Amino acid sequence: MVLQLTDCPHRVRGDLTKWLFEISAGVFVGQVSARVRDMLWTRVQETRSHGRAVLVYSANNEQGLDFRVCGDTWEPIDFDGIKLMLRPTAIRLKTKQKQESLRLGFSDAAKRRATKRFSGNR
Repeated sequence: MVLQLTDCPHRVRGDLTKWLFEISAGVFVGQVSARVRDMLWTRVQETRSHGRAVLVYSANNEQGLDFRVCGDTWEPIDFDGIKLMLRPTAIRLKTKQKQESLRLGFSDAAKRRATKRFSGNR
């Protein structure tokens, strides 16, 4: 497997060096079981903050490999059984940014309700 990190915290890199070799800055390689690979990927997703991560590993499919992407604007898609990377257009980027901004935080109404609730207790 090959795992490439960009702009991730040092603690993520430290966790990965327990299982994989760092052959270049942010590039980790190794041969681990599927269970360990999935656990490492979960750990990377949880701790990457604002960085990017790309995982490529061998799989029993037509391409002979599979990959996962986290924190990138490019998206993996299935095209007639072949996994490809979709480069986003400007319109697609804007809609994705709007969706992400809607998911972050609480609504204004929820903030006002919480402010009223907590201000009465003081």
